[in-house]
Amino acid sequence: MAGFTIRQKNPALGAARMRVAIERVLRMEAEAIRSLSESLSTNYETAAIWMFECKGRVITCGVGKSGHIARKTAGTLSSTGTPSLFLHATEAMHGDLGMVTEQDILLLYSHSGETDEITSLFPSFQKLGARTILITGRIDSTAGRSADLVLDTRVVEEACPNNLAPTTSTTVMLAVSDALAVAVMEMRGFQREDFARFHPAGALGKRLLLTVADVMRSGEDNAIIGQEESILDVLRSMTRAGAGAVCVIENTGKMVGIISDGDIRRHFLASANPMGAIASEIMSVKYTSIPPDLLAVDALESFQNNPKKIGEMPVLGPGGEPLGMIALKDLLRSGIV
Repeated sequence: MAGFTIRQKNPALGAARMRVAIERVLRMEAEAIRSLSESLSTNYETAAIWMFECKGRVITCGVGKSGHIARKTAGTLSSTGTPSLFLHATEAMHGDLGMVTEQDILLLYSHSGETDEITSLFPSFQKLGARTILITGRIDSTAGRSADLVLDTRVVEEACPNNLAPTTSTTVMLAVSDALAVAVMEMRGFQREDFARFHPAGALGKRLLLTVADVMRSGEDNAIIGQEESILDVLRSMTRAGAGAVCVIENTGKMVGIISDGDIRRHFLASANPMGAIASEIMSVKYTSIPPDLLAVDALESFQNNPKKIGEMPVLGPGGEPLGMIALKDLLRSGIV
């Protein structure tokens, strides 16, 4: 490859040097964040308040590495209750400024404060009436002098050994963005349930929203029999439902026992006349049940903590009536893990 030379080095020496480099970068970036946390100006509080009180959207904007952070911040804000979108600075100059209104707040990213694509946008932002917050390492820059509010994220040096590649500075920018998002989130009183509503398809959303009632087998898929029914009726009921256990109920409809396929096998091995038994003679009266409104993830924990390592568990209503049956395999397929 023209213009690029690969220098081969001793692998052992290389590994040792890599470890030193990794440790140095982690220390430098952690120290930069710690140092900023100890010297925050009131501008940070003001920025969070502006974002919280914003009647429109928080529009993040940047290019290059700063643009990646801006895009990630828009996602974080949107998922935590603050309407937000990402505006690419270059595309803004070619029509995308039309998405900005006077009710919006622009959260701009430029470490140098001299990024042409960013500085050239300020006159348009001012005409549109949108307030601007700049995250930069140079508050006295062109962008710094143009913004309505400036957040100082200067760093002593980049973790790059040449002090060139954005490393420490971008880490600080990202940490500040997360801090602002969380501060606004806390001001909104944003809870687990709110978070789940914005993540309905993901595993996290399912863990926060999915209940036993959503996963359990009910109706024809839930095997239920009376105490006096024969073992043949038990087998037929389990087969029709495609279940591994059947709920045994008394005349009032209250569940009084459970028969698993394991109970049936043990009965056939121990009894001289296995087909002559009725449900009440082979059912287990000790069983673990759960309510329908329990979170599915909590139901999974109940299965995992059960000393008998059962595969199915009855779901009971307030009167002890069997509403359904929940199987461990169904919980595992539900997407909560």
